[in-house]
Amino acid sequence: MDLSEWVGVQERRRFLRQSACGLGMLALADLLKSETRGDGAQAIESPAPKLAHFTPRAKSVIFLFMAGAPSQLDLFDPKPEMRRLHGQPVPESYLKTLDDALIKGSATVMASPRDFTRHGECGMDFSDFVPHLGLRADDLCMIRSMVTHVSNHDPGQLLMNCGTTLFGHPAMGSWVTYGLGSESQNLPAFVVLLSNSGKGVDGGAALWSNGFLPSSYRGVTFRNQGDPILHLSSPTGVSHATQRARLSAIRDMNQLRRRQTGEEEIASRIAAYELAYRMQATAPELVDFSRESAATLEMYGLTNETTRWFGSNCLLARRMVERGVRFVQLYHSTWDDHNDLNKNLKTNCDMTDQPAAALLQDLKQRGLLDETLLVWGGEFGRTPMNEVRRGNTAGHEGRDHHPFGFTMLMAGGGIRGGQIVGKTDELGYHAVEDRIHVHDLQATILHCLGLDHTRLTYRHQGRNFRLTDVEGSVVEKLLV
Repeated sequence: MDLSEWVGVQERRRFLRQSACGLGMLALADLLKSETRGDGAQAIESPAPKLAHFTPRAKSVIFLFMAGAPSQLDLFDPKPEMRRLHGQPVPESYLKTLDDALIKGSATVMASPRDFTRHGECGMDFSDFVPHLGLRADDLCMIRSMVTHVSNHDPGQLLMNCGTTLFGHPAMGSWVTYGLGSESQNLPAFVVLLSNSGKGVDGGAALWSNGFLPSSYRGVTFRNQGDPILHLSSPTGVSHATQRARLSAIRDMNQLRRRQTGEEEIASRIAAYELAYRMQATAPELVDFSRESAATLEMYGLTNETTRWFGSNCLLARRMVERGVRFVQLYHSTWDDHNDLNKNLKTNCDMTDQPAAALLQDLKQRGLLDETLLVWGGEFGRTPMNEVRRGNTAGHEGRDHHPFGFTMLMAGGGIRGGQIVGKTDELGYHAVEDRIHVHDLQATILHCLGLDHTRLTYRHQGRNFRLTDVEGSVVEKLLV
């Protein structure tokens, strides 16, 4: 808004305040609302299906978010040179040229003790901790040159999930459902599934918040056993007819209040009540795996206590996209291995490797992979040197946070599998080829869904916001 427009707004406000019969203030409220939400903004009753900007390759997204940052050097990016330098001080050339608070003068190069094997026709490297993912190599695109500009968990997770390090902005799933709506009438468009590792996600519920978008776009957390959502079931003694009558009465009162106040968020409240009512019938069936074959349950690891929980979430994700859910996000915490790296990394891989690979295999064999975009990764990576803050006890070493080069996996929905994109230097410190920033990844995800990231905007507090802020480019090399 330039100066002349601002002056005009102030004059209109002054005139409306002085108008008779209260009509001025009613008009003012509508004017202020349009200034906040942008011209042409419409009340959103529910996330109904919308047309993409162009023909999409993917209809839905499943994002396996490995919160805490898994070590790319011990899983996906072998470095023979590090074995030669293992235990030696970090080369002076790195210390001289880097302004990096995470490098300490006493830090030494820490080569991975893992054994790497090439898998598939593409010859993609996977460590012995992720053998099941290795078997899906020809379906996967491995990005070894991811970079970000933050190295603390909360802002790093916010940036990856919401496109900004600030709280109060919409999550990627919220942006996607805002842009495309949902194909499911009986389930939320954006669903979040949490691990039972006993360790929460650093960024918390802000990572699946609707931010300044209407609340109908917020991620809904599901449980994979019992009631999918707490308090979803009707209380004992409340019949279907009674529940419907009560809900209809609440809807009528909400609509009356909406007409009186003009508050559009009430529309989202009405939609939430109606969706919850429909979910009372559909959600229990969603988490009922009794019709899944024994082979499927075993493939996902549901017969094994170690893999059962994450496997249940992966199977739920497949069942959700089958039923039209647009964006499913699975969180597993925590991969923040500052010490005891070998022990902790194995624990997390044992819990997640088989189920993640099973999800990919299951989507493919059911013909869903071409229309489902699968993403695996955390907020950043881990350093090539051992962690020094918590001691150097042999066998208990760890790695620090590392934003300058890390690995993520993608598959399906417009992504070309069986390829490695980008590379890091001989120590795995810098991404030196095909650097892909978080905003580039987000732009590419939206592109696969048929959305132009520069056009997917929402007017808020006088400016247009978007997931990629003012940055990001679609990475053509990742695409089919």
